[in-house]
Amino acid sequence: MKKIKFPSAQTILLIIAGLVTLLTWIVPAGKYQTLAYNKADNTFSRIGIDKTETIAATQENLETLHIKIPLEKFTNGDIYKPINIPNTYQELEAQPQGVLEFIKSPVKGIIEAADIIFLVLIIGGLIGIINSTGAFDAGISWLANALKGREFILIILVTTLVAAGGTTFGFAEETIAFFPILIPVFLAAKYDAMVGIACIFLGSSIGTMCSTINPFSTIIASDSAGISWTTGLAGRLFMLIACLTIALIYIIRYGKRVQKDPTKSIVYDQQKEIAALFTQENTKTVSFTTRLRLSLLVFALCFIVMIYGVVALEWWFVEMTATFLVGAILIGFIAKIKETDFIDTFVKGAGDLLGVALIIGIARGVTVIMADGLISDTLLHYSSSLTQDMNKGIFASAMTAVYAGLSFFIPSSSGMAVLTMPIMSPLADSVGVGREIVVNAYQYGMGLFYFVNPTGLILASLAVVKVGFNKWLKFVMPLFIMLIVFTLIVMTVSSYI
Repeated sequence: MKKIKFPSAQTILLIIAGLVTLLTWIVPAGKYQTLAYNKADNTFSRIGIDKTETIAATQENLETLHIKIPLEKFTNGDIYKPINIPNTYQELEAQPQGVLEFIKSPVKGIIEAADIIFLVLIIGGLIGIINSTGAFDAGISWLANALKGREFILIILVTTLVAAGGTTFGFAEETIAFFPILIPVFLAAKYDAMVGIACIFLGSSIGTMCSTINPFSTIIASDSAGISWTTGLAGRLFMLIACLTIALIYIIRYGKRVQKDPTKSIVYDQQKEIAALFTQENTKTVSFTTRLRLSLLVFALCFIVMIYGVVALEWWFVEMTATFLVGAILIGFIAKIKETDFIDTFVKGAGDLLGVALIIGIARGVTVIMADGLISDTLLHYSSSLTQDMNKGIFASAMTAVYAGLSFFIPSSSGMAVLTMPIMSPLADSVGVGREIVVNAYQYGMGLFYFVNPTGLILASLAVVKVGFNKWLKFVMPLFIMLIVFTLIVMTVSSYI
C-alpha cells in the first residue's frame, strides 16, 4: 500500500480557505459599528452599517458609546485603527462566499500581503548575492569552530535575542529573513534544521506572546482596554522568563539527542536534502579578504538598520524592503559582481523564496473570505457572550481559550486588539477581575496558538527550510501542551491575586 504523503503548506491553506468558505454559509453574517479618529479635524467617524456619522472627539462622547478609553489615546496616535463600538452588533443579510470567491481569495490575499511578499522576495535576492561571494560559508565555518563543544550557547543566544525582539517591538514577520542565514549555522554545529527553526520561531513566538513593551500588542491592547500598559507588566515579565526557560530546556535537550544520534532527528529522512539546500556547490575553502569582510559587514548592517528603523523611526515593510535592496546592491559593488551576474543571482535568490511568498498570500486570502463573508464580528460577538458572569478562575482560562480560537480568524495582533478589547475588556468588570487579565488572555491565547496556527507565519517559516507541518507538530506538541497547562495555571492564580 502506498504511503499517504502529508499535504504541502499551500494545500493545507487552500483546504482551510475552503472550510472557511463553507462557514460563511453556516455562521450568521453580522457587524459591529466602528469608531475612527480623524486627526485633521479632531473628530470621530462613527461608521455604521448604512451610514457614517461625524461626532466631536470628546471624552463625553466616548463614555456615551460605553468606550472607557481616555481621549488622549486617540489624539496622540496610540490607537490608530478603527475600534469596535460595544453593544452595536447587528445581524446582517448573509453574504455566503461561493466557488468564485474561493478561487479569487488567494489572488486577493497576495495583493493585500504585497508588502510582506516583496520583503521576502528582496531578502531572497540579498541572500543569493551574499552566498555567491562565498563570505557567508567562510563565516559559518569560523563560527562552528569557535563554538565547538559549546554549541548550546548558540541555542540560548539566538532564542533569547529573537525573544527580546518579540517582547519589545513584535519581532515576527522579520524572522523570515533569518531562516536562510541561521539554519546553516545550526547544521554546522551538528544540530538538525528543526533546532534552528525552533530557536527562531519559538523565540519570536514566546517573545510576542509575553510582550512587555511591544507597541503592536501590549500597548495598543492596554490602551484599547482603557488601562495603562504598565498594569500587569510584572506578571508578563515573569511569564516571559518562565516560558523562555521552559522552551530553552526543551530545545537544548532535543538538540543534544540529535548531536549524539542523528537518527533521533525528526527530519532525519530529509538530512541530505536540507544540507544540500543550505550548502554551496563550491565547497573549497574561502579566505577572508577585505572585500568579503566588507560584504559581511554590509549584510549584518542591513539587519541592524532594519531593527533600529522599526524600533526608533516607525519603519514598516516599505522601508525594511528598501534597506535590504540597497544592501544587496552595495554588496554587489564591493564584491565586484558583474551587472548581468548580479541580476541573475538576485532573481534566482528571490525565486528560491517565491513559494514562501505565495504561502503568505494564500494565508491572507483566508482572512479575505471571512471579511467578505461578514463572519468575524459574529464569532467575536458570540465568544464574548460565552464568558459573561463566569467564576474568576474559569473566566481567565476561558478568555485565553477564546482568544486562541479567534486568532485563527484574526491573526493580526494589533487588529485583534482594537477589534476585541472594547468588547471583551468590560467583561472583566462584571466578573470582578482587573482588565489586565483580559489583556494577558489576549496575548497568551494568541501567542500559544501562534505555535501551530496555519494562518500565521509557521507554514511560511517551514517552507523556507522545506520542512513539513506534520514534522513541526511532532516536534512542538509536547512543548505546546506544557506551556498551555503552565499558562492556564498562571492565569487562574493571577485572577485571584
